[in-house]
Amino acid sequence: MQAVLINMRQKGLLILLFMVLLTSCGEYQKLLKSRDPEEKYQAALQYFNQKQYVKSQTLLDDVSSYYKGTERSEDILAYLARSYMGQKAYESATEYYKAYVRNYPKGKYATEAYFQVGHCQYLEAPDPRLDQTVTRNAIEDFTVFVELFPESPYAEQAYQEMNELYERLAQKELYSAKLYYNLGTYLGNNYLSCEITAKNALKNYPSSKYQEDFSWLILQAKYQQMLNSFEEKKLERARDTQDEYYNFITEFPNSKHRKEADRMLTQIRKITKE
Repeated sequence: MQAVLINMRQKGLLILLFMVLLTSCGEYQKLLKSRDPEEKYQAALQYFNQKQYVKSQTLLDDVSSYYKGTERSEDILAYLARSYMGQKAYESATEYYKAYVRNYPKGKYATEAYFQVGHCQYLEAPDPRLDQTVTRNAIEDFTVFVELFPESPYAEQAYQEMNELYERLAQKELYSAKLYYNLGTYLGNNYLSCEITAKNALKNYPSSKYQEDFSWLILQAKYQQMLNSFEEKKLERARDTQDEYYNFITEFPNSKHRKEADRMLTQIRKITKE
């Protein structure tokens, strides 16, 4: 008997929920057909507060042309951007926040808008193996934001996300350097390309967590170039590689590559006769 009652209650709740949904949908359809922009605007804000972002965005789009050039236009643009954020449509949100910045560079939502232009692109940043145009754009926009609003509550988050984006760029360079190293002498001296890529990455991303990886690749690349040298160049390259070895173990004395680096030194000394 108790199980029957519970089952009936559950069915009753489902029917009630269904009726609420029908009523809600009916009200929304009426709003779409309404010719009252104020009614649509107020409903859009209510839907936004209820996290019904698609409905909010649709109604705001409907009234945006009516309020163009008025004080309310600023609010509509900001809430459109927020509605796209709520839908996780970050590319569209970026465009609306950029539009806000262009039209209201000192508006009441300016701090949020400048930050969100960078933040939306941060959320859209692709895998490090892919093109990093969005990543670089996000860094540029975050840089503008922290220059304009250094005391903003968003500033700390902007710096944190900017650092993550720099690491993403560094990781892309690491993938490139490793690819050159793995290509070896195929169609040219790819070890030299590996060395140059890794050195540039160390210069461009001096605080990167991949510093040891880049330094290790440089040492490996120099060592391989030494082994593949003509005899007249081998001694010079051996000394250069030996210098790189000492640079590496000085900077990373506890490196996981220490044993392999020491084996390299043994081979280097056979050439330098030291």
